[in-house]
Amino acid sequence: MNAIIIEDEKPSARRLKRMLETLGIHPQVMLHSVHESVEYLLNNPAPDLIFLDIQLSDGLSFEIFDQVHIDSAIIFTTAYDEYALRAFKLNSIDYLLKPIDGDELDGAVERFKVRFRESNKNQLIDLSDIAKMLVNPIDREYKKRYTAKVGEHLKLFNTNEIQLFYSENKGSYLHLENGRNYLIDGKLESIEKELDPKQFYRISRQAIINVSAINDMVSYTNSRLKVKINSFQEFDLIVSRDRVKEFKSWLEK
Repeated sequence: MNAIIIEDEKPSARRLKRMLETLGIHPQVMLHSVHESVEYLLNNPAPDLIFLDIQLSDGLSFEIFDQVHIDSAIIFTTAYDEYALRAFKLNSIDYLLKPIDGDELDGAVERFKVRFRESNKNQLIDLSDIAKMLVNPIDREYKKRYTAKVGEHLKLFNTNEIQLFYSENKGSYLHLENGRNYLIDGKLESIEKELDPKQFYRISRQAIINVSAINDMVSYTNSRLKVKINSFQEFDLIVSRDRVKEFKSWLEK
């Protein structure tokens, strides 16, 4: 695997290099600025994987993509706030919060290896959306209402009265406290981007829950969590194992 590190703090770059070497990855190049990175990427074959800090000595690393087309997979390394970093999850990008934890680094590398084996096609990344959320996450506007068609009528629901969104049989639904479910337009991936991450969390591929709707949480098999919302009986709401740690952190915000 051909990997490079782009990090303006040289001690951090060297530490990351040592950690990667214990995982069998040997980065041959370490770059420290936007300018240096652009020059290298313009004149060398694209690596398989880039470990990229967001804030470099001469600007945000997103500026690199304005000047160079990059097909490499990217794992961002950053100290940004977790709420702003929700954008990375929504765009299927891995990130590592500083100081980088060895187990989290191992997990990110393993996820890259799986994707690398499964396909040579890179996912489309909305870097502009990520940049906006990182630069000004507090001012981001989230959706306040959803509509659902019921017969010939159109019903309007405020977001804060919706207990969860879920997908079933290729459809997306909203669920209310009275136990009613309504079919709505859009996939969960799109809906997740529209919701305030302080209020809603995607616990799995199938469900996005409202924190105020949670009645109970219990341990579940394989280090997972089962969330209970009293009015919802369609299926068990299980927090995926790889999301449990982040979910617990989200609950305490």
